[in-house]
Amino acid sequence: MRPVLPGAVLAGAVLCLTAVAGCSATARPAEPRGETPQAAGRATDASAGKKADATPGGCPTAASLPLPKDFPANLPVPDGAVVISVEHRTHDRLVLGTVVRGGFKATLTFLQQRLPKAGYALKQGEVDENDAESNFSSGTVDGRWTLRKMPGCEGGVYLTYLTSAAS
Repeated sequence: MRPVLPGAVLAGAVLCLTAVAGCSATARPAEPRGETPQAAGRATDASAGKKADATPGGCPTAASLPLPKDFPANLPVPDGAVVISVEHRTHDRLVLGTVVRGGFKATLTFLQQRLPKAGYALKQGEVDENDAESNFSSGTVDGRWTLRKMPGCEGGVYLTYLTSAAS
C-alpha cells in the first residue's frame, strides 16, 4: 500500500474544516445504504473541483454533486450521502468529501462492516468520540476514510474518501 502523504492528510483536515465552517452541500436524510456508487451517478469532468452550498451552520442545502467517474465503482458509500467536494490530486489521487445525515455511529458501523464485505481491508484505524479514520486497500485501490461529527448539523457527519490506484 502506498503511504498516505502528509499533504493528503492535511488536505483531508482542511476539507473537514471547510465542511464544519459551512462549505458543505445538500441535505437528504441519509441512512447508510451499502450500495455501490453507480446509483448516485458519475461526475463529468466539469464537476471536478466544485463544491456545493450549505447553511451557515454547516447542514447541506443544495443538490449533491455527482460521483466522479474515477471513484472506485465497488467502494461503498452510505445511502443518501451528499457529495460536497471532488478534488483530483497528483499521482491519480482523488479526494471526495461527503455529508451523511445518518449519524456518527451508524456511518461508522457502515464503514467498518461494508468495506470489508466489498473486498477492502481496513488498516491502521482509530475511533474517538467525535471522529474516526482508517486506511483501506483492495487489490486495485489504496485509500483512507475519515469521519467527523458536524457541529450545528444534527446527525450530520463529514465523510471523506482519499483513493488512489494500489501500488
